[in-house]
Amino acid sequence: MNRSLGYAMCWVALMGAIKEDSRFARGERRRREAGMEPDELVDAVTRLVGKGARRFECCEEGHGSGHVCLALSEELGLLELIDGISGRYGASRNLAMRGFADPTVDATTGLPLLAPFGTDVIDMRAWAHADQWIGAGTVRVGDDIRHVVLVAERDVPVVEELSDDATWVERVVAVTGWAGEARTVDWDAVEARLGTRLPTDFKQLAEIFGYGAFDGFLTLYVPESDVPGMDFVENAEHLAGFAARSGTSLWRPYGIYPAPGGLLEWASSEQADQYYWLTEGDDPDRWPVLASEDIPDSWTRFDGTAAEFVFRMLTERSHPHSVARYYDTHWFQSYEDEE
Repeated sequence: MNRSLGYAMCWVALMGAIKEDSRFARGERRRREAGMEPDELVDAVTRLVGKGARRFECCEEGHGSGHVCLALSEELGLLELIDGISGRYGASRNLAMRGFADPTVDATTGLPLLAPFGTDVIDMRAWAHADQWIGAGTVRVGDDIRHVVLVAERDVPVVEELSDDATWVERVVAVTGWAGEARTVDWDAVEARLGTRLPTDFKQLAEIFGYGAFDGFLTLYVPESDVPGMDFVENAEHLAGFAARSGTSLWRPYGIYPAPGGLLEWASSEQADQYYWLTEGDDPDRWPVLASEDIPDSWTRFDGTAAEFVFRMLTERSHPHSVARYYDTHWFQSYEDEE
């Protein structure tokens, strides 16, 4: 199939899939031969991802179903491309670099982004979002080297394979399909600065996931976050200072740590919900979770750990802060700066 004709046919399918209005569609058809600019490209990706998208059929010769490749401008740089997508979907992870693909990649960690290109993949970055993968990279096409962006279907991570004695952290990793690089935290220094030990499973979550959000909803606070105001320790100190100056009426009937039994925040949501531990007792692994919506007196107590709270929030429709009502497939969106 002629490459230009293939892209034209893909654009016809793409316009039908995302239900564009006629004026936008006409403009896109006029521009398809030249490819999209960064903002246009990210907008097109956004229209394709998310809950309820239909099954993808790629018109690129030899590719088949399960993904859609998007036409790019020849002048568009790969770093510019990655920055544009990362600005909306968080930090990416590497699936392939300089012609070498990660041999551990499977269907739940990004293989659908590599499969259409086989051994012709040079570089590939991946973002997980709901039931789709987003990929951006460089591939060989005959004697040419070209940049590519594609959106591919994402399998639901299988949790049933876990043993009955799997930890809540292991369950969160499994249900999100997370395979990012773990970080190192000096917990002795963190706990000395705070004046308290912290729950074991939270420390594991912070090291495995880093700063970011589950399902784009619940943002995990971690020490040494790159984002001002979102660092776990700095946030705790800020709330303590605010409470000392202005009182604790915002958290009535509770106090704020370091007050005895006070609240210590470990996460928040895009809906301004807040998630704390009630620091009662000497064993932080037994601290209950208290969740508050952005309305007065909306406290919900959860007698379990932070990791159990996250897992149940992701998977149980009956959970008071459930996202399972909106998404069948779950992911973690990293906000960590890339080096």
